[in-house]
Amino acid sequence: MKRILLFFVSAAALSAQQAVVIRGARVVDGTGAPARAATVVIRGPRIEAVAANAPVPAQARVIDAAGQTLLPGLFDLHTHLAASGVTGVPGDWGKNLKAYLACGVTTVNDFSTYGEMIAPMHRLLANGMLPGPRVNMAVRLSTPGGHGTESGWGDFMTLTASTPEEAHARMRTALAYHPDVIKIFTDGWRYGTAPNLTSMNLETLTAMVADAHAGGVKVFTHTVTLEGAKTAARAGVDVLAHGVGDAPVDDELIGLLKSKGMFYVSTLSVYESKPRTPERVLDLLDAAASALAAAREANPPNAARLKRWGFLMDNVRRLHQAGIGVGVGTDAGETATYHGYSALHEMELLVEAGMTPLEAIEAGTLVSARALGVEKQLGTIAPGMTADLALINGRPDENIGDIEKTSRVFLNGAEVDVKPLGAAIRTAEPTPLPAHKIGAIVDNMERADGRTALGTLRVNSTDAGTDHSTMMFLPVLRNPNQRALMIEACMADKPRPFVRLEMPLTPGGVELADVSQYAGVSFEVRGEGTYRLLAQTNGVPAAQSFAAPFEASAEWHMVRIPFSALARRAEGAKAWTGRDVRALVFELSGTAESGVWLELDNVRFY
Repeated sequence: MKRILLFFVSAAALSAQQAVVIRGARVVDGTGAPARAATVVIRGPRIEAVAANAPVPAQARVIDAAGQTLLPGLFDLHTHLAASGVTGVPGDWGKNLKAYLACGVTTVNDFSTYGEMIAPMHRLLANGMLPGPRVNMAVRLSTPGGHGTESGWGDFMTLTASTPEEAHARMRTALAYHPDVIKIFTDGWRYGTAPNLTSMNLETLTAMVADAHAGGVKVFTHTVTLEGAKTAARAGVDVLAHGVGDAPVDDELIGLLKSKGMFYVSTLSVYESKPRTPERVLDLLDAAASALAAAREANPPNAARLKRWGFLMDNVRRLHQAGIGVGVGTDAGETATYHGYSALHEMELLVEAGMTPLEAIEAGTLVSARALGVEKQLGTIAPGMTADLALINGRPDENIGDIEKTSRVFLNGAEVDVKPLGAAIRTAEPTPLPAHKIGAIVDNMERADGRTALGTLRVNSTDAGTDHSTMMFLPVLRNPNQRALMIEACMADKPRPFVRLEMPLTPGGVELADVSQYAGVSFEVRGEGTYRLLAQTNGVPAAQSFAAPFEASAEWHMVRIPFSALARRAEGAKAWTGRDVRALVFELSGTAESGVWLELDNVRFY
């Protein structure tokens, strides 16, 4: 791992380097060793001493942890922080971050980012604006028509390649964002429930891995079949993310994994046929999400799911027994795979698959740290290690169900007060984020680098599905001294197809724009028919954005849309304030298989 960012919950918590002493706890250090009685001394961000007779420094803050178990901070190596885990509820990544801390999970991988989001998200975490665990953010790659390309997010979200030459080009784009990890969708198997998507060939994957490793970045894959796992292993990826679910693992795969020093993260939580929502989860959701989650019915498995579940569980057991490092990851953010809680439940499922509780804790701590390459700083309780810790009110090394009883959490040596985290999660309001006053000119189309006048990257999105609509946009000359932007689209053969050109108002649309000083949006257009302007705001999915229609004809003309004309599609939604805007979006729609176009220029607030 080429870097670790240190996140501070509050500057005051670390003032004067006051020692913190955790006394009386059973220490499970993450190495697989049995619990032992020890006093743990923390000074600043690091563990200073771990010993039965460790002296208590003068003026230290002493925590009596008698009857509790102290663990290293836990890991979740596969999350989607931008998604909620509850169908019909928009993702709130600020609340999702808090859910991990509330559960003692202090390091996560986020696979729902794209490159433009990495710097602003890291900045919010590093400056304490948002309390959260350590977050390793990924750039995503796949094949044309492969998994990761079918959600309508556009080619900015998942870069695609099918040859080594394309792979090197896409990796140059990816690495320029300084990602913490690379996520590659290598396997197109759809579990027998839909036609398979494309899969990545060995040569293309090998090129991506070589470039990532040359840049000091670990590679995690979406790999779900036995043959796909062998291809990924031959290419030298670092971690197989998702379990092999189509067949038993064999000696050839075990040999490949051992020879490459690879790790296996099965994400059992996302594949489990979900029981009713546990009470512990409802404390980690806001009111709207909690009501939907509580009402959700359990989904009994069919024969195909049962067969796959049998492979997944047995493959974890066989690989663990063969000495392959099995880490903890969940795919949290997918339906009924809840942030924070799922990492705890994943360890329960690892025990169900054949691990001992102590081995499952090692999977969620030291083994996961090794998979990330951060084992010299995180994953164990020992002098000199970073003090990411979770205090558990029970004996999870003997009864893994106790892993859910988090009582105290330490991040970088500072205790995180978990009670306010829960209250902030349960509020109906979206997580507050910085909002910036911005200039009137959004995009005059004159930059040659694909960016708006604000410096943000223009991005595309479409209707979802493997058969989604297609679009392209490119600068064209409006006259010898002025450019405009041409958008061309082919509508998919489906009900209500659409494409969208998005103009984020801040980098990656992470932070917000305050445009309350303006009265509306104006722009110049040429086209055929009716289009829509959408204004995306904090905590609201695109489908429920503020929106207004506009007309375009063969002659250039100016359109002025006052904010008072923007209508919210959702019933009971909040009124427009202009203080929490993420992006302006131009939507083109039409009949199935029709061609649609629009020329656009001089987008600004007035």
